[in-house]
Amino acid sequence: MSDQNPPFWRPDIHADRRPALLARGRIKSALRRWFEARDFVEVEAAILQVSPGNETHLHGFATTLIDDAGAGHPCYLHTSPEFAAKKLLAAGEPRIFDFARVFRNRERTALHHPEFTMLEWYRAGEDYDALMADCGALLAEAAQAAGVTTLRWRDTEADPFAEPERLTVQEAFQRHAGIDLLRTVAADLYLDRPALAADAVEANIRVADDDTWSDIYSRILSERVEPHLGQGRATILCEYPISEAALARPKPGDPRLAERFELYACGVELANAFGELTDAAEQRRRFEADMDEKARIYGERYPIDEDFLAALAQMPQASGIALGFDRLVMLCTHARMIEDVLWTPVAQPGRGGR
Repeated sequence: MSDQNPPFWRPDIHADRRPALLARGRIKSALRRWFEARDFVEVEAAILQVSPGNETHLHGFATTLIDDAGAGHPCYLHTSPEFAAKKLLAAGEPRIFDFARVFRNRERTALHHPEFTMLEWYRAGEDYDALMADCGALLAEAAQAAGVTTLRWRDTEADPFAEPERLTVQEAFQRHAGIDLLRTVAADLYLDRPALAADAVEANIRVADDDTWSDIYSRILSERVEPHLGQGRATILCEYPISEAALARPKPGDPRLAERFELYACGVELANAFGELTDAAEQRRRFEADMDEKARIYGERYPIDEDFLAALAQMPQASGIALGFDRLVMLCTHARMIEDVLWTPVAQPGRGGR
């Protein structure tokens, strides 16, 4: 076993990691108290599901459920508790939260881990502006619990007690990339790929011949926009193109846009929120389109959870958000990477104990 990659359980390594891990516990307790004081009920979504989710670029872990007759049924570890949580909204729960263990394959970087904790919460009958207010409050609660006044990652800092900046995707693309994104999205939702490609090339952003409009959009976002978000204070990036918001409802007054926002701090995406789509037929259409795209790119597709679509048809209007809890702890403890704030990181195959 190489000393360059020492196992987390080595006593000297654990001693270095322990302060951040104890802060993790304090942050979780503080956030739990915050939700409970506002009449949220903590729930526990089942990890084993018939579908891991139906977004093009999310990859699940597959397994097999053996029934009492010995027959096997394909199942997956969920990539989010979202489907199960929305079934609880359909059942009548008005405010819920879940510190859910979730699993995503093909993801391991300083900001990604194959198993992580997602804090997800929902407000039935409330719009997603309420979630924006929640985000500012929770950043302050987390920082206070950790005993810090600054969020930090690498060379970037943010004040967790300052009100987050609100910025639309259109404004962000114009400010940081010099691109008028919405001129490439028609009222009938046609996406003008050649126009966006030309704008990207003019901005010295690489475009491949087989890139779709969404591919180009994502590259501009990751290379030119995201590094500038959440500097000095958190940023709420809102009003996404409808094509980039698989489970969000359209924004009233402009069908090109969706009720979606993401929370950023120190250039790190912390949370993803929706004004929830409750049109089951439209949700099915989006799922099928995303699975067609997944099959084209990755050669695989996941089943659609029919029970979820049935529940969606009965679900009340609601807003929901998923926050990467480990990333929040990482920023509060000024950790180098997400594994530094996990009690027992998943071992790297062939690399020993970390």
